Amino acid sequence: MIIISVDLGKARTGLAISDKTGFLASPLYTIDEKSPSRILKKVAKAVNDNNAQLIVVGLPKNMDGSEGESAQRCREFADSLSELTGVKTVMQDERGTTITAHGYLSARDVKGKKRKAQVDTVAAAIILQDYLDSNR
Repeated sequence: MIIISVDLGKARTGLAISDKTGFLASPLYTIDEKSPSRILKKVAKAVNDNNAQLIVVGLPKNMDGSEGESAQRCREFADSLSELTGVKTVMQDERGTTITAHGYLSARDVKGKKRKAQVDTVAAAIILQDYLDSNR
């Protein structure tokens, strides 16, 4: 089953995809867009183009586990995406994924604009890999 994950951001949204076996997550690409409706359309296109059968959306919980405005925004996005594509969405806790993504890119000496362009897709891949690992 092909699964796509989304790391929804205000300026950039990262996408990642699983292999057909659901074992490994890989970065897909970043959507540089601020308009929620355009982000929704572009993510829906990625879901359809890749024949994804499930969508995992990162849920930005606070460190104490509570949910704030960003979490609500992601839940609403996931509902709209599922309605638009007809594909089920699930939420995955994304606490610490951006920090982990920065650490991963630092270890590979990725800096500046190149890091900025990759951090969201790497975070989406971490979200997806966490989901895959927790559902084995």
